[in-house]
Amino acid sequence: MDYAIKAEIRDPQAKTFAFTAQKTMYGGKHVAEGDTVFVFASENEGGQGLIARGVVTSVEEIAKKHGIARQTPRVSLSIERTALVKRPLGRRELKH
Repeated sequence: MDYAIKAEIRDPQAKTFAFTAQKTMYGGKHVAEGDTVFVFASENEGGQGLIARGVVTSVEEIAKKHGIARQTPRVSLSIERTALVKRPLGRRELKH
């Protein structure tokens, strides 16, 4: 299965990415080891949009907190980069 993650990325050239307690998007609570993930550097955090593709090497579901009715599922995961983008793909490029 393919997933996407959008987060603050400090080193877009890193060979591995680690994310702690990330909110899931588009069914991301079902992510598992071996799944493909498209990594987006959040443009709200100074990133440039899509930066890489990778494979999930580890994943841990974060337990929901008691007493809170509605919670977005969260996971911690590690991703090994398999490819970097060849050209930018962010809001500016998609606007057209």
